[in-house]
Amino acid sequence: MRITFSKYDGAGNDFVVIDNRNGVVTLSAEQIAHLCHRRRGVGADGLLLLCKAEGDYDFAMRYYNSDGYPADMCGNGGRCIAAFAHRLGLGTMVEGRPRLRFVADDGPHLAEVVMWDKESRLGIVSLGMREVEAAGVVRCMEGWLLNTGVPHYVQRVEDLEHYDVVGEGRRLRHMPELGSGGANVNFVEDLPDGRLMVRTYERGVEDETWACGTGVTACAIVTGNRLLRTRGGDFKVDFTPTGKAFTDVRLIGPVSLNFEGEMEV
Repeated sequence: MRITFSKYDGAGNDFVVIDNRNGVVTLSAEQIAHLCHRRRGVGADGLLLLCKAEGDYDFAMRYYNSDGYPADMCGNGGRCIAAFAHRLGLGTMVEGRPRLRFVADDGPHLAEVVMWDKESRLGIVSLGMREVEAAGVVRCMEGWLLNTGVPHYVQRVEDLEHYDVVGEGRRLRHMPELGSGGANVNFVEDLPDGRLMVRTYERGVEDETWACGTGVTACAIVTGNRLLRTRGGDFKVDFTPTGKAFTDVRLIGPVSLNFEGEMEV
């Protein structure tokens, strides 16, 4: 099968994105892993399928980690696929900005393309994330555990720049306290400029990624800091704490179209 794809990244968190509205693209876990392979394939942290959706949605998003297996949600993937959908002509204009309603495995989402430059192929996308119940943010080991679409563990550390994120992330990722499926592991440290530095070890990728959208969302909710920095770029996370839940959660950050191509799988 010959696949036509686009390669996007959200603050260095990169994805193979495929328009599958006709439903003809069916990929095995092995084929997805091959496409995401950084030496034999396109190279990516994950793969996104844009599919037709029933009801009042512009599209449905199906996300797969680079190991070929699905995950319920990916924040940066959701922002990238929104930019991709906008370039396909999907969505509606509201107050001069494109808005896109889509559904992922964790539920419905509303994305807004804050800015998109056709020449540089760079933009800013804001994505509505799932509501997080306050009772679901729990103390765990030396940090906190919560679900922002997928489970995340957040732990404060010192000297994050030189911290062994991969080694410690791999060790913690399967700890029984994090549940049967494990969790993504985020290490955070306050920066002198007031931002929160975040580095994330992602399950399914089984490595550190340059950014993780659901991860920075989790770190913002745990720490209360809405301005975050990752190795790939800066984010803003807006939310409203009500006492019972964190509502109106929005993940805002950069998106870029790297290239487009075809590959046989």
